[in-house]
Amino acid sequence: MDVDREKILIEKARSGHEDSFAELIDLYKNYIFAIILNFIKDYNEVENIAQEVCLQIYISLPSYNQQNFKGWIGRIATNKSIDWLRKKKAKFRDEALEDDYLEVLSADHQDNPEILLVEKERRERLRQLIRDIPDIYRIPLEKFYFQDKSYERIAEEEGVAIKTIASRLYRAKILLKEKWREEDETL
Repeated sequence: MDVDREKILIEKARSGHEDSFAELIDLYKNYIFAIILNFIKDYNEVENIAQEVCLQIYISLPSYNQQNFKGWIGRIATNKSIDWLRKKKAKFRDEALEDDYLEVLSADHQDNPEILLVEKERRERLRQLIRDIPDIYRIPLEKFYFQDKSYERIAEEEGVAIKTIASRLYRAKILLKEKWREEDETL
């Protein structure tokens, strides 16, 4: 895009001209989608995050410092994607609690020997089930949920794409649920 044209559109958008803002978004929408898709494979979620990015651009445009607009948009898209991944990670942890995979002990129960024993058995059962998952899924699962490493860090360590890590974590979760159910059926 012509730099002068971009500056004119930015200035008009900053002063509230909606058509100029729409034109800016139209020019960079594929770029925004490409960045988000590097983090997230669910197209519906990509669309939702892209809308959040556009809203953030609109809100933050008055504070834009007139340097590297494309890079600025890229940082917003990256940050929104990372935020979504963090929320998803927290949701998985909540689901793990709800699905009875792992329960965090509350202070009220720490003095109860029966509850302590049950919790210890659950944690050991979970550790055993995780050990039984193939390494290709187990390693990213342990790094993400127990070592608090990001998708990017795991991908770098494993020498694969971020999407591959996301896919492996998703598959690991499914395998873990299946193993948990199978074991429940045999008990």
